[in-house]
Amino acid sequence: MATDENDDNYRDRLKSALWYSVGKAVDNESMRLRVNATPQFIAALAELVFTQVDNVAKDLESFAHHANRSTISTADVLLLARRNEDLGTVLENFINDDKAERERESVVTKGKGKVAAGKGRGKK
Repeated sequence: MATDENDDNYRDRLKSALWYSVGKAVDNESMRLRVNATPQFIAALAELVFTQVDNVAKDLESFAHHANRSTISTADVLLLARRNEDLGTVLENFINDDKAERERESVVTKGKGKVAAGKGRGKK
């Protein structure tokens, strides 16, 4: 019973945070475009985004479960975008850039680690 109440509370907090973020984004665009957006529009958009995110999360969990994994991977995200070539391309580029950045950081970290951990080397 307490778990259900905690889940509902957490879900409500997520919705509130999303509503706030959507409201800020709509306000910024409204000012830029010099138009007004009603609170009802913001509420409907926030609800739409929340529902979409919920569906995406369920799909990603299903893909990972189908592959006998408990963790969602980038392959699951790419599978989700399989019908939208442009989105797939953007995601693949992002993933490749992220991997390249991690490899660069890894090389820098490893290089520093070897110098610092070298036996008998360093300050004398």
